[in-house]
Amino acid sequence: MAEESELPEAQPAGGDNAGHRARLRARLLGAGGEALGDHEILEYLLALTRPRIDTKPIAKALLREFGGLGPVLEADPETLARFPDMGEASVAAIKLVKAAIQRTLYGEVADRPILGSWQGLLDYLRADMAFRLNECVHVLHLDSRNQLIRDELMSEGSIDQSAIYVREVVRRALVLGSAAVIIAHNHPSGDPTPSRQDIAITRDLANALKSIGIVLHDHVIIARDGHVSFRTKGLL
Repeated sequence: MAEESELPEAQPAGGDNAGHRARLRARLLGAGGEALGDHEILEYLLALTRPRIDTKPIAKALLREFGGLGPVLEADPETLARFPDMGEASVAAIKLVKAAIQRTLYGEVADRPILGSWQGLLDYLRADMAFRLNECVHVLHLDSRNQLIRDELMSEGSIDQSAIYVREVVRRALVLGSAAVIIAHNHPSGDPTPSRQDIAITRDLANALKSIGIVLHDHVIIARDGHVSFRTKGLL
């Protein structure tokens, strides 16, 4: 990834650029993020690291390429760095926003009973998984008060497949002293509908955990178009 200073110098932005950014800043500070479109949020963020150029074309190009602000935040640094005028500082700014969002949402679920803050958990999982380009599986281990012990990434797979290892979930639950478990994985296709394999492996896992006195509270599939809770759907 190139350092900012290694990039060829872009053409200076037009004379009204400072005024345009001042207007964006006033709207942001006066009315909040809801007052800005996705491209304006990204444009202003990039302007903090590239103040001498017009960052609107870069922002719009990124949104076109990835399909939205969420996927841009989720994109890997190497891919982001390949865009013209995107230096290391700009990439780092995008990833810092992603980290701040995830850290904030994690704080909403870390120190309280998960089942009593279900929407917070869904928000946390969506921010982490909804826009990933490959499937991944998270295992959330809970104590007897249903508070989070640990959120572990079990596996990362392809665009349409990832693995849930029943033995490994059971082993880790025993090591951590888990009283309950929640499984979460994503569907990069955007459709959260569970497959037959998803349903079968969930039932196998529930039975294996039950045999050692551990509850599988839910299996949640996260996607851009929503989520599916196996418990709510009567699949568990």
